[in-house]
Amino acid sequence: MGEALASGDRGARGRDRAVRDGGGGIPARRGSGGPLVESISRDARPGPARLRAVPSRGFTRVSPCTATLALWCLGFQLGAVAAQSPVAATPTVARLRVYSLRADALEQARQLLATGDTALRPAYERLVREADVALKAGPFSVTDKRRTPPSGDKHDYVSMAPYWWPDSTKPNGLPYLRRDGERNPEIRNDYDAPRLAALTGAVSTLALGYYFTADERYADHAARLLRVWFLDPATHMNPHLRYGQVIPGMTQGRAAGVIETRSFVALVDAIGLLDRSPSWRDADAQAMRTWMSAYLQWLQTSDIGKAEQGARNNHGTWYDAQVAALALFTGDTGLARATLEASKARRIGAQVTRDGRQPYELVRTRSLSYSAMNLEGLCRLAELGRAVGVNLWSYEAPGGGGSIRKALDYLAPYADTALEWHGQQITPTEPDWAVLLLERARVAYPSARYDELLRKISGDVVLSHRARLLYPPSLR
Repeated sequence: MGEALASGDRGARGRDRAVRDGGGGIPARRGSGGPLVESISRDARPGPARLRAVPSRGFTRVSPCTATLALWCLGFQLGAVAAQSPVAATPTVARLRVYSLRADALEQARQLLATGDTALRPAYERLVREADVALKAGPFSVTDKRRTPPSGDKHDYVSMAPYWWPDSTKPNGLPYLRRDGERNPEIRNDYDAPRLAALTGAVSTLALGYYFTADERYADHAARLLRVWFLDPATHMNPHLRYGQVIPGMTQGRAAGVIETRSFVALVDAIGLLDRSPSWRDADAQAMRTWMSAYLQWLQTSDIGKAEQGARNNHGTWYDAQVAALALFTGDTGLARATLEASKARRIGAQVTRDGRQPYELVRTRSLSYSAMNLEGLCRLAELGRAVGVNLWSYEAPGGGGSIRKALDYLAPYADTALEWHGQQITPTEPDWAVLLLERARVAYPSARYDELLRKISGDVVLSHRARLLYPPSLR
């Protein structure tokens, strides 16, 4: 890929600058690239898809563990300092290329911030602090590991199943035994899962930070992180998870490993937020579509991918979410629509009872956490469905069966810590576990009860939560 932009894209960006410079609004922070204009579709842009070498990876490394938290709302929890003025919204050129987020909600949040609305300020300031910290993250690569995958290719992703432990009755501990819900610290020993979580968390935070501030530093670093992990011939990941969730003494990879790329659902939204940045070039965008297309093909055709599709619990839900999101990202709306239509009965009808319980998650040792995780996946499917006219928010299984709303109404009351969860939960939950679910629910369904439940959660937890920017209070 060449370094230069296609001439048509240069012209489009020049027109964007003319709109921006004539539009007034709040000035961008020093070092920014100016206000961000909504993206122009890249579907018809020319140029072959090739992997491209990138500049030296001379960034400060941080532990991958600093960025593993809360990808559900495009980000991770980090602390830092800094505050800046939000960028003024600019006239729309074309709809923002996001799929499990709502472009109108993001635009509304940006408009509110630009006009001085204070309700979103705590969430905005927290996002800026987190984005400033994310500037120091990475870069990350599958080639960083010292271990060699079974294939002998360092570009292959390798992770270890988290709930498997050495058998203390065996001299060598093999084969490992399952202890559900108890994470073996070995999973952090030179495996790729923590690196991938750190990478996707950092990119998501930087991209959202860029959208709201137009600080080009955020987009530039996000673009570099993406190139190193996915596109640089020296450091890229091969587009498969053949060696995901290895179990020592038992298997060199299994279908359950596919859950580790559920963050790609949020990642393709983050890439859409970078779309108008000069740091994210046409060649980068085309190469990412090529990579994701290859990974999507592997998900659909490999034995591992097919087995994960057949999973009846959260694994199956997030498989469908990945397929639908990547299909939309790569332009295969037919596949996205078919996947989402099938998820009505295959995921909602099969996994949610008429009273809203999720039986496959309730049998786990962390039943509240897994119920919330699966419900988040179902909600992501419903948001993806909006892009292709598949209404999952209103779907109810035949005969008064399960629905997303019933699952929400069963689970959401436990956001109030005064209400005791009667299932098994061997680890504590985060105080904000229900915020995104509730903010989204009050937009999807006309009911005041979700606002009431949000008020049961500590004010600071809600007011500074990123979900406020994704689903601003004025959005109904």
